[in-house]
Amino acid sequence: MRNYLNLVFHKTLKLQPWAAYYQHPNAASRIAALFQALLERQFPIDSPAHRLKLRTPGDFARCLSVHVNHLNRALRELTGKTTSVHIAERITREAKALLQHTNWSTAKIAYGLGFEYPTYFNNFFKKQTGTTPSALRALLSQDHEATAPPPAV
Repeated sequence: MRNYLNLVFHKTLKLQPWAAYYQHPNAASRIAALFQALLERQFPIDSPAHRLKLRTPGDFARCLSVHVNHLNRALRELTGKTTSVHIAERITREAKALLQHTNWSTAKIAYGLGFEYPTYFNNFFKKQTGTTPSALRALLSQDHEATAPPPAV
């Protein structure tokens, strides 16, 4: 009886479409979804020794087996942003998280995020946020101290 029940369950599961299965309406949508998944798969950075492997639109295009122009066109069509902007925004978000939640030096964060030199990272970060990494860390630590509960006596 149990085997028949298992067989019935198995057959009914095969008839129902899988909820996580999504049919993309066009190639641009599929490419954009694959790009986003590939980008997110690189994060979070767990240690300074873990470096980003894919940093440029060309790296992502090679991984997805498409031309960089095709990838760029697909992303711009769906999101209005270029591939470079998506990558820069995600790296900036990760940099902010690392500055806030770790005590790694700026140089270690820079190397972890794939920058060859810490000065390149500082310039990139300032261009993206309008402030330097060390200034943001100081601001975040002041905010943390201001909202921390007073020590118990």
